[in-house]
Parts: sequence; C-alpha cells; structure tokens
Amino acid sequence: MPEGHTIHRLAAAYRERLGGGGPLRASSPQGRFADSAALLDGRPLAGAETHGKHLFLGFPGVPGFPGVPGSPGPGPATGWVHIHLGLYGKVTFGTGAPPEPVGQIRLRLAGRDGWADLRGPNTCALLTEAEKEAVHRRLGPDPLRPDADPERAWRRISRSRTPIAALLMDQSVVAGVGNIYRAEVLFRHGIDPRRPGTSVSRAEWEAMWADLGLLMREGVRTGRIDTVRAEHLPEAMGRAPRADAHGGEVYVYRRAEQRCHICTQRIRTTELMGRNLFWCPGCQPQRVLV
Repeated sequence: MPEGHTIHRLAAAYRERLGGGGPLRASSPQGRFADSAALLDGRPLAGAETHGKHLFLGFPGVPGFPGVPGSPGPGPATGWVHIHLGLYGKVTFGTGAPPEPVGQIRLRLAGRDGWADLRGPNTCALLTEAEKEAVHRRLGPDPLRPDADPERAWRRISRSRTPIAALLMDQSVVAGVGNIYRAEVLFRHGIDPRRPGTSVSRAEWEAMWADLGLLMREGVRTGRIDTVRAEHLPEAMGRAPRADAHGGEVYVYRRAEQRCHICTQRIRTTELMGRNLFWCPGCQPQRVLV
C-alpha cells in the first residue's frame, strides 16, 4: 500500500496535469462511479488535497452538494472525490487525447492537454465538504501537512499500552505512515518496536515526529524512501547498494537475517497485527520496565 509521501506526489501530479482551470471530461468506463462522474463532467479541478493516505479532488458547484462556511479547501469547491488506493489502486497519467478505455477504469478525468485514469482503488466516492471534514476528523496528524498537530498523536501514544510500532501504523494516531517509515524511524531513534506507547518519552516522540517529517518530505521530493544517513550509504561503507523491488536505502525494512549496517547483528522480523515488523536487537534493545 502506498505510504503518505506517494499520495502527496499524486495530488501534485493531478494539480499540475489537470488543474489549469479548464473544464474536464469525467467518466467511469467501469461504470461503478458513473452517477458521480456525470455530476463532475464539465467542471474544472479546483484543487487536490492529501491527508495521510487519502486523496481529495475538489470540484466547484456540484449540484446538490452544499458547502460548509469556513471549511478549508480551494475556493468554491464543494464536491470532493475521496480516493484511497488501498493495496491495488493506481493512477495512470497521459498527454493528449485519452486512449480507448482498457480494463477496469473507475474514474477517468480528461482535459485539453492530458488525462488521468484511476483503477482499482479501495475507495472512490463523491463527498460533500461536511463529509470530507468527517474523514479528516477521524485521521491522525499527517507529518506532511502544515496544519498537523503532533500533540494529538502524543496524547494517544502516551496513554496506550499498545506497542509503539502498532500505534505508528494506526491512521487515527498518525496519518500517512506505513510499514517502511515506521520500521525505519524506530530504528533511527533506537526504539524497540514492541515497547508500549506509555514507555515512550515526550522527547522520543518529538524527535520521531520531526524525523518523520524530514524523511517523508524527502520521499515527496525523490519519489522513493531513503532512510540511511550519509555515513551509512553504500559508497561511504564500501558495500553493495540495496537490491530490492521497493528501492531506496534502508536500515531494517525487508532486511531480515541480514547484518545491521551499524552494529552487525542480524536484523530480526516477526508479525505484529498482521504486518511484518523489522528491527535490530543491537541498535533497538529491549527496555526493562519496572
């Protein structure tokens, strides 16, 4: 499933390719979004916004979609396409006239100079601004949003005996963090992923929050996840670059049984709440709680 930086890049791509202010042709070749696409047809894309792994495309003046005075958003946009890619969703962009539809295209948006096809999302729904705000309220702070309040996440973490690794993946606690960022930020701060939230200090949390912002902003810039500090890069250590379909230089993610770049102990893995967890027992020692 794409992590938050990918969705921010996707929002930027929609703005750049289709957000010029001209009317768009909206359709649902698959048919599952046809009624909503008909309401959007002929309207411009007024904005693209992201919160964690959720993307919102705004369209002004959708019939029957009342605005909420004072709600955030791009000007008069009152209808929002809410997209969550899930495990299988993807968006394809193209220039010029769109080709004949092939496969299960949930939503096609086409403008004068290009088009975008959405396939296989977990969620694709047309929301009012009030409904959109309800989605925001149920999500935790997103390290990539300027309005994010890390104190909200800290209140949840500091009161919970759930493992910190699980809390970081809970989108109602922190929005946008996925399996890679959670494994890597915990390693970078020497925190055993199995520690309960109540054992994490405020200083540890503030350092992790700041680091998540730095790492994820770099992910937005480059389109890949790199978490290894300069002194541990392949060229600095004289080691081979990482060979993995996910790309990016990492410390522990999907490196089970390989040697840690720092302490040389073997990376360990286990399953936590249905997801694979990776950590280094040397650099992330267990803490004895009394």
